[in-house]
Amino acid sequence: MTQIEQSAVPVPVGGAPTGGSPVIERMRELRSRWPSTDGVAVFNEAYLEVVERADPGLGRGGFDDREAAALLGVRCAERYLSAVETATAGGRPPQCWRPLLQYRRHPGVRPLQFALSGLQAHVGHDLVLAVVDTCRTLGCAPPDLEGEFERVGDLLVLLEELIHDDLMPGPDLLEIADPVTHLVSSWSLERAREAAWSAARVLWRLRGFPSLAEEFRQRTDAGAGLVGRFLLTPCR
Repeated sequence: MTQIEQSAVPVPVGGAPTGGSPVIERMRELRSRWPSTDGVAVFNEAYLEVVERADPGLGRGGFDDREAAALLGVRCAERYLSAVETATAGGRPPQCWRPLLQYRRHPGVRPLQFALSGLQAHVGHDLVLAVVDTCRTLGCAPPDLEGEFERVGDLLVLLEELIHDDLMPGPDLLEIADPVTHLVSSWSLERAREAAWSAARVLWRLRGFPSLAEEFRQRTDAGAGLVGRFLLTPCR
């Protein structure tokens, strides 16, 4: 079994649990653990708010309920939750999440940077593997999930908009020479989504070559982490 298969989030028999939203409840439980100034808490709070507002049924539908994002959306969210819970338990999370976990209490990093670094890890790594997870579960190929990928992408756009609206310093604080201005403008969610879709298709095509697939997964993970670390450059 390859590392990719070993790291996949377990799939309950018969579909996602009914009667509640485990993904949302896990996000709420994490929120209760951390102070609001914690870098991971900043991302978690924004993610939770968007999910509760835009897709409150996340995690309640069965595996055929694509409209409720019970497949790709849940797999993507579970990747993030698994990484954070692994780190909390003293384990080694994916490389893409390590910069945010390491710098989460750095006084020179602003909330906006924490949130964007988390979004970068989530798109650049979690979304890629979530596509592969979902294809394996359904027995389909990435092109069959393109519409679902776009729906999850729309949710991520809402998340980015919330991050900018709530965390971007006001014009009285944010001057043109402020380094955070250049950091924010250097990263594009649209480009990150395009790269994630390409990476997912490549990883799926490599499934018959386990060693190459694992090497590609590791490079994707490391690359996402490198960009996330750049976004955490202290700016004060």
